[in-house]
Amino acid sequence: MKTVIIGGVAGGASAAARLRRLDEKGEIIVLERGQYVSFANCGLPYYIGGTIKEQSKLTLQTPASFKSRFNIDVRVLNEAVSIDPEKKSVTIRKVDSGEVYEENYDNLILSPGAEPNRPAIEGIGNENVFTLRNIPDTLKIKAYIDEHSPKSAVIVGGGYIGIEMAENLVAAGIEVSVVERSEHIINALDFDMAAEVQKYLRDKGVKLYLNSSANAITKNGVVIEGGEINADIVIMAVGVTPETSLAKACGIETNARGSILVNEKMQTNIEGIYAVGDAVEVINYITRQPAFIPLAGPANKMGRIAADNIAGYESVYEGTMGSSVIKVFDMTVAMTGLTEEAAKAAGYDYDKTYTYSASNASYYPGGINMSIKLIWDKKTLSVLGSQIVGFNGVDKRMDVIATVIRLGGKVTDLAKLELCYAPPFSSAKDPVNMAGFVAENVISGKVKQFFWHDVAELPRDGSVVLLDTRTPAEVSRGKIDGFMNIPVDNLRERIDEIPTGKPVYVHCHSGLRSYIACMILAGLGFDCYNLAGGWRFYEAVINEKTVVDHPCYF
Repeated sequence: MKTVIIGGVAGGASAAARLRRLDEKGEIIVLERGQYVSFANCGLPYYIGGTIKEQSKLTLQTPASFKSRFNIDVRVLNEAVSIDPEKKSVTIRKVDSGEVYEENYDNLILSPGAEPNRPAIEGIGNENVFTLRNIPDTLKIKAYIDEHSPKSAVIVGGGYIGIEMAENLVAAGIEVSVVERSEHIINALDFDMAAEVQKYLRDKGVKLYLNSSANAITKNGVVIEGGEINADIVIMAVGVTPETSLAKACGIETNARGSILVNEKMQTNIEGIYAVGDAVEVINYITRQPAFIPLAGPANKMGRIAADNIAGYESVYEGTMGSSVIKVFDMTVAMTGLTEEAAKAAGYDYDKTYTYSASNASYYPGGINMSIKLIWDKKTLSVLGSQIVGFNGVDKRMDVIATVIRLGGKVTDLAKLELCYAPPFSSAKDPVNMAGFVAENVISGKVKQFFWHDVAELPRDGSVVLLDTRTPAEVSRGKIDGFMNIPVDNLRERIDEIPTGKPVYVHCHSGLRSYIACMILAGLGFDCYNLAGGWRFYEAVINEKTVVDHPCYF
């Protein structure tokens, strides 16, 4: 059996290695039009910033190592230019010489990936404008920085690559601005969870131009509505498009976006041809609807599944959840499943909670709190998604939640999990458990919630009671207008100050003390609502919303 694989990064490389492990005798050829195979896309920004110092660290395998370890024929600088499904052959052009030849196949795996979007705006072809997708892109950016010593940079696009590049250009001593057309960065977050990240970026010196688009690029900078941002170098990071022209030309079915349509075995509509990675349409694991979620982890799994099926082993791809994590200077941001906006758009009747828990035991040095947002289906209680913003231990908490989703768990199962505990690593009530406890309280009716977006609509006419249970010192540093202050530790002795027969809306710093206050008041017959996330979360979101809605850029 002879298998030809077009594309030697992520899905293609994984498919090749897996297929060899399952079939020692078959012939495997990998065609890669670029100079490198099996390179670390996700590590590219960190080479530019100097965290990864050796270029060789970016390549996980080479043609020589593929040959010696796996007996796989990897041909770099060999571009597949056409496919003939009838003849089962691929026409190939050698990039350096222009020589054209053919290879027949029994099975063909397409792993062409996706290419960076380059919007048709004035100046997009300037010598100081770059995209970042592969090692040559990285080397060009690094060489430009080393040669020209730019003082300022504009990154167009506030997604994963854009934000990672912001950090690494700052590390290279460059003043960085990010232009993002939506109201917040990182579209896998909701606005409220992005608020804390955006404030942190500004504190690190990164300027954010939200609800803004790059209209043109001049020799001096990037033009947006209202003015021009100085830029000695411009990085375009406005997403990617599936690179599927080769597939379309031979009759392989694609969707409106251009993504290749495959079944759960990664088979296309043409017998003997498989497709994997960023070029294919996936099924969203939560909604079961078609989606475009270009991530390295899923691409590698798809490659493995295609290889399994070619080798005669039953294997299926069950969908992509979008589990991901991003480093933002010292901050860690992780997400999985649906955002609240996506859950709303998909028609779910959902609920949500916000918690704020320490990464390790409060008495052990170094613990830092993390913000956790949970979204679940009210009917089935299945977890729909989660977002975490924090510093230490964020990734492992998100991995736990992602595992619960993948195994069909309910939000209440988070409270039941037995997780590792020692003071340097967690608390006896892990942040994941705490999120489960809060959700459990909401579901059982022990606690009723209100949210940051409800506060402005609360009546200030005395028809409800607004109660702040923080200390006077905390209140002096900032408060929500209209809320009376009774610290939770004084609540029982001052209970007569709270009018009876009216709903009571309570908040504290994080939601914990106000929860205790709600339980006290509920036990005395009051109808109570707790501010999810507390004052700290409310303040962060409202302040950020004010900045975004009333920008003063120029």
